Amino acid sequence: MGLLDILLGRTKPVPPDLDRLFGLPSAAVTLEVVSGFTPTGTGAVCFATVEGAAFEQTHREVRALLDADTGRTGPRVELVQDAYGYSWLVSRRSPDQLPELVNDLHAVNSSMEANGFGPQLLCSLVTFTRDNPADDRSLALVYLYKRGGFYPLCTHAGRQSRDNAMELQLASALENDLRMEPDKSRWFPLWDAPGMGG
Repeated sequence: MGLLDILLGRTKPVPPDLDRLFGLPSAAVTLEVVSGFTPTGTGAVCFATVEGAAFEQTHREVRALLDADTGRTGPRVELVQDAYGYSWLVSRRSPDQLPELVNDLHAVNSSMEANGFGPQLLCSLVTFTRDNPADDRSLALVYLYKRGGFYPLCTHAGRQSRDNAMELQLASALENDLRMEPDKSRWFPLWDAPGMGG
């Protein structure tokens, strides 16, 4: 970072640190205590859609790696596209297997990085819910790959609406567990994210 950057207020981008994903299980404990949100067992990695044989090979490697896990229940891993043209590699586990789900997300990100697709990686998320039929909110803890930080995303089911007050409350509660993204303009809504009710 040069003197001109300092004078103009530019900051050096935070490099991706995939090991920060391993803070999610302790953050989940905090979440349950302060808000009653518990893991759904769904997590996903979002990336700019990539075409070609090199990506197909990487996708096969990731599926083989995750499908080899005999402790998994339900569908193993799937590739889906959202309405905005982004791709998601989705992993599903039982709700009590959050550490294993985090390992899946780390493996997907690492494989894509190792195969030269790091620039296409956008974010990873794990979803949470409340055991209350009257509460229509879904929650995701989102890791921004290019920013190196997390943010909570709390949406209402069936409509493109967020609970910003809950997001701010949870960000404050989780700051000892996860590095929060300080620039709130980067807290994107991700309406079509897998596992979100909204």
